[in-house]
Amino acid sequence: MIRVLVVDDQDLVRAGAVASIGAQPDMTVVGEATTGVEAVHQAMLHVPDVVLMDIRMPQLDGIDATRQILGRHPRTRVLVLTTFDADEYVFAALRAGASGFLLKDSSVEELAAAIRVVHRGDSVLSPSTTSRLVELMLPAVPDPGKQATAAALLTERELQIVRLVAQGLSNTEIGAQVFLAEATVKTHVGRVLTKLGLRDRVQVVIWAYQNGLVSSTG
Repeated sequence: MIRVLVVDDQDLVRAGAVASIGAQPDMTVVGEATTGVEAVHQAMLHVPDVVLMDIRMPQLDGIDATRQILGRHPRTRVLVLTTFDADEYVFAALRAGASGFLLKDSSVEELAAAIRVVHRGDSVLSPSTTSRLVELMLPAVPDPGKQATAAALLTERELQIVRLVAQGLSNTEIGAQVFLAEATVKTHVGRVLTKLGLRDRVQVVIWAYQNGLVSSTG
């Protein structure tokens, strides 16, 4: 059972999310919060698997709340709720450790699927969001020295997988492109995370650009 904390200062949005999650056979809502301060407190009480996090809230915004929650509970995953996929706050939340974002007008099916994705350790990111995140976070010119160091850490197959993850591809899409089963791709991604000491796919994307495996200039 996936234990979810729902955080949003808009009553209708929060109630809708709670109802949608409660209707799922593999999920349960363990708490609700209307501010970042309440979110941090509820996370300490319930240690949820996934936090559905609004960004713009009174007292403490979702970015700082995400940072505090993950600092105390690194196994918890944060899924950001936003109105616009180009919201600058979303990228700040991703830098704070969130595993992805979801638009507030997403369907019940999309919400449930996104929660399951982040719960299993993957990220909810579109290719356009990945590109924008990289532009905001990283210099345009990769360092060749870092590229050589990165190549020494990973196998050729793992480097190939990392490059495709950095393009925003899912495990299924990667498997189709390199002719591997989805489960095998997931195993490779897991090994990459372990070798590099990274948390999730968002950090893999950032690491790939920082180490020159892909270039933000195309």
